Amino acid sequence: NECLGMIMSARTYADFTTQATFEIKKCDLFKLDEGPATQVVLTRDEGLQYYRIMQTMRRMELKADQLYKQKIIRGFCHLYDGQEACAVGIETSINLSDHLITAYRAHGYTYTRGGTVKEIMAELTGRRGGIAKGKGGSMHMYCKHFYGGNGIVGAQVPLGAGVALACKFQGNNQLCVCLYGDGAANQGQIFETYNMAALWKLPVIFICENNRYGMGTSVERAAASTDYFKRGEFIPGLRVDGMDVLCVREATKFAADHCRSGKGPILMELQTYRYHGHSMSDPGVSYRTREEIQEVRSKSDPISLLKDRMLSNNMASVEELKEIDVEVRKEIEDAAQFATTDPEPPLEDLCNHIFCDMPSLEVRGTNPWAKLKSVS
Repeated sequence: NECLGMIMSARTYADFTTQATFEIKKCDLFKLDEGPATQVVLTRDEGLQYYRIMQTMRRMELKADQLYKQKIIRGFCHLYDGQEACAVGIETSINLSDHLITAYRAHGYTYTRGGTVKEIMAELTGRRGGIAKGKGGSMHMYCKHFYGGNGIVGAQVPLGAGVALACKFQGNNQLCVCLYGDGAANQGQIFETYNMAALWKLPVIFICENNRYGMGTSVERAAASTDYFKRGEFIPGLRVDGMDVLCVREATKFAADHCRSGKGPILMELQTYRYHGHSMSDPGVSYRTREEIQEVRSKSDPISLLKDRMLSNNMASVEELKEIDVEVRKEIEDAAQFATTDPEPPLEDLCNHIFCDMPSLEVRGTNPWAKLKSVS
């Protein structure tokens, strides 16, 4: 009987459509003659991969919410659920050797850049096995070519331009993706950075993840112009449906080609939405209605959108996607188990890694007699 089941499943896998063409929403353009493709091909393997990554991010954030409410995760914690199509669409169109820097809603990007769920969850709980050894917490996670979450509003934008300057200087054909939110979009340092990036033709993609609220303030109440993709003035821009992974993927491909061909910076505005409040200390319903959140969830959820596309084009079966859900849930549960049992770092590790490749040095503590050691 089991053998029969295997033959059956082998047959059904063979019956799936291996790829399909989709018509996606056209981007709004600024200072560009043509934009990204609107007829795009999605293969079954890509679809399953995007689904798994987005589902992992979603489940990871929901688990973080749960652990926060149990007071196992403390302090700042900004969740990314609702915005998964942005991270996945961007990452599928650039290389891991390219660079990425973002603000403090950084768990999703830490995962797509190569961090594991286990390392991220353990960082959230401040444990030794965390991606920053338990010393960074929610807002400060890093891995190769990922310059982290940054806690100061807008400060990652000039840093990202600096990374792009290094790419140009080294002539390695790499680029830097520099992300910020609608809340940071009115920061002066962002406009200073636009100016330098355009002057020096830096290979940087500025991406405004517009999730409609900067903390508790709607974009209309915060910005004299909410056309964020036009606010680079002398930098070409695109406005993209940030809830559709295929739209984000095509727009990012287009932007990356623009940068690599030496045309300098480009700006993208991804119209997206966060389901949680600004951070865990914001219930998220005092400045918007529960109905609004529910409507976005039911009409434009990035995971449901991809799932419906795949099912209606016979690219996957309901059972197969359920199987992925089960595997993802297990991975998250195991990671949470690790994150709650792994030991916290000892006090003597406190000052380590201040410098890279340096002989160990003494660090003064809170008073002249408290001596700590820093080892690279």
